[in-house]
Order: sequence, then structure tokens, then C-alpha cells
Amino acid sequence: MIGTALSRWTMSYFTVALVFLVGAQMLMVAGYGFPAVAAEAPETLVLVHMVTIGWLSMLMCGALFQFVPVLIAQPLRGERLVLPALICLLTGLAFLLAGFLQLAGVFDAGIPLLALAGTLLPAGFLLVAGVLGGTLWHANLQLPARFVAVGLVCVLVTAILGALFALLLSGFLPALAVIDFRMHALPVHIAIGLGGWLSFTAIGVSYRLLPMFMLSPDRERVSGRVSWWSGVVALLLTALASPIAAFLEKVGLAATASPATGLAVALGMAALVLYGLDLAFFYRHRKRRTIELNSRAAQGAFLALALSAILLLALLATGTLERHIGALLYLVAFGWLTGLGLSQLYKIVPFLTWLECYGPVMGRKPTPRVQDLVTERRGWMWFALYFLGVLAGTVTLLVEQPGLFRAAAAATLLATLAVVAELVLARRLANIPDDKRLPEGASRPRLFLPTPH
Repeated sequence: MIGTALSRWTMSYFTVALVFLVGAQMLMVAGYGFPAVAAEAPETLVLVHMVTIGWLSMLMCGALFQFVPVLIAQPLRGERLVLPALICLLTGLAFLLAGFLQLAGVFDAGIPLLALAGTLLPAGFLLVAGVLGGTLWHANLQLPARFVAVGLVCVLVTAILGALFALLLSGFLPALAVIDFRMHALPVHIAIGLGGWLSFTAIGVSYRLLPMFMLSPDRERVSGRVSWWSGVVALLLTALASPIAAFLEKVGLAATASPATGLAVALGMAALVLYGLDLAFFYRHRKRRTIELNSRAAQGAFLALALSAILLLALLATGTLERHIGALLYLVAFGWLTGLGLSQLYKIVPFLTWLECYGPVMGRKPTPRVQDLVTERRGWMWFALYFLGVLAGTVTLLVEQPGLFRAAAAATLLATLAVVAELVLARRLANIPDDKRLPEGASRPRLFLPTPH
């Protein structure tokens, strides 16, 4: 990545994402939303979308604007649309959260807030997909980029379904209420959003980042290609499961579960097993014998992904998926996706800071190493506390103990705040000795705004 052009607004996306993550965790500690209230309550919807859009999607968008050019060795096309996309996403999310609060009776604005959100959020994601998809379109896509391409299709599907939900809740599109749109489309909205957009894309990015940071062989493997195909078919079947089930019911062949759903679960599990084999290959064949904290902490996220798969199979086998879906989604969102996101930010933020600050003088002046921008002796404690908190939180949700869940959420909040503080220190070059901090020709980067041209 040395010499790669920096995406001007990536740090802004990261900052917005971290603000929403900390805000959502504070609400959980305060007992706001699930499990204190029902999973379908407006308060829970506020919490869920702060995490999925405000934190995870903003994080993913910011990361992709920086790393898609790295995946395909081509510049980002349409970069001028990155800021409008951020504005649309932030404004749309603000309207969405306000609309849910309006449903909860907190206030009555007298305007269709959810309908406005249902317009702005898809527009923002369309801009994101347009910039990234347009960049990928002109490249010969290797395996990581193919994962990202599928993820971009999934985010558009998720955004469209979300917009239809918003319009339905606003009183528009009454025909959707007649066909029970929520029952048929909500599982697809969740599965394609978490499994397709966020997880499939995260897997694709990890196929590039892990070998790059650990100096592992990055040649394309058969297991990776089969994992991609299995995952794609699983996502297609997931999207089609409800229509297939409706058709079977119409012709009198209704079953407790659609065959498409069972096949999708089986293929999804196969994709994860193959992905796990590739991860083991990366770690086992790395040239960097002492791996850095971001790669060690990522192992906690990969373990959470494996536990999520095991938990899903256990809940399906016992027929308790609907009862414990909250625990499963919490483990996926905070153990797998958030765990991976925080662990990689611990490397990405110092890396981008180093490029921004010391890149212009590289080779002409002595510069610190990227790893000098952080202090791993402190950092590992926070990641350990974070994953222990997530594990404890999942268990408390399974045993239905809301009070204990708040205590576990407090542990994850403390760990997250500590990691954020470490990122701020790295961004401010606080861990670099004064005499080496700013050699002649280097400049301190802004905290989250781009450096003016």
C-alpha cells in the first residue's frame, strides 16, 4: 500500500462509525432497547440501526473507499461522490432514528420522517455502490474483489427492502400490508444485510488485509473460490426462500421450513468452513513470525464467527431460533463484525496516519515505523476485555438475564472507549518521541477531516 493514494474522507467515515458504536453501547448499558423491551419495539429498532448503519455500514464504506483501489490496483473512480454519499447516509440515518422515536411516542413531528429516510438512505448507498462498483467494473476481479462486488449488490437489496419497510410504516404502499410484507421480507432484510453486505464484504477484505499485514502467501486458492461460490448460492437461496415458501404454500406443499432455507444454511456453513481453512493457512504460513496485535485480536472475531455458526445450528436443531435470535444477532454483530472492525482499525488508522504524515518524506528523512504509532502492551488488554464482554453478553441473552447483560455491555463499552482512545493517540502521534515525531517536511494530520489541498 505504500504509494497508494489516500481516500480523503475515509477517516471521517471511521469517526462517524465509532461515534455511533459508542452511542449504541451506551444505550445498551442504560437498558434502552432489547432485551429490556421486545425485539420489534421502536426503541430496539433505534439501537439496531445505530449499529448496522451508523457503525458497521459507515465503517465498511470508509474502509472500501480506501481498500478497493488496493484490491484491484486502480484509482477510485468518482471520488467526488464520496462526501455526498456520507451526507446522504448521515441525514437519512438521522431521519430513520427520529422516525422510530416518533413511532415510540417520544414526539410527533407531523412529517413522514421514515419516508424521508427511505429516500435518503438508499440514495446514499447507491452513491457508495456507484463509486465502488464503477471502480471494480474496469478491473480484472481477483477473489477479494469478487467478494466485495457481491457485497455491493447485497447492500442495494438491503437498502431497497429497508426503504419499503420505511414507506410501509409511514402509511404508504398499503398493498404491502395486505401481503404481510414484513413476515416475508424481514428475514431477507436481516440475512442479506448481515450475511451479504457486512459479512461477505468483510470476508473479502480480510482475504487481502490478513496476508498483507502478516506477509502471508496471497495467491488464490481453490478453497477460497469454492467458498465464494457456496456463499453466493446461499445468499441467492436466502433471498428466494420466502417466495419459494409462499409458492409451496399456495400449491398445498407447505412445510415447516422452505427447502431453500435448509440448503442455504448448509451452503453457508460450507463457505465458512472453507474460509476457516484459508484463515488457518494465512496464519500458519505467515513470514512475520511475531504477528501484530490487529492480527491476534482478529482471531477473537474469527472465533466469534465460528461460535455464531455453531449457535445457529444448535438453535435450529432445538427449534429455539425465534426465541434466542437476539443472542445470535448480538454475537454476529458485536463478536464477529465489530470485533473484526475494531481489530483492523487498530492497524488501519495508524497505517493511514503514517502514510499521510510520513509518506511525503519517506526515503529522505528518518521516520518511525507504523507499529510505533500504537502501544500494543496496552492494547491487548482492551481487546481481551472486549471479547470477554461480548461472550458474557451472549450468554446472558441466552439465559434471559437483562440486568447481567447490561453489566457485560458495560465491559464492552469500556474496552471500546479504550480502543478509540488508542486510535486518537495514534492519530495525534502521541506515542512517538518528540525528537522523532515531525521530521522536516512532515505535517501532523487532522484528527478526522481531510488535509486541505
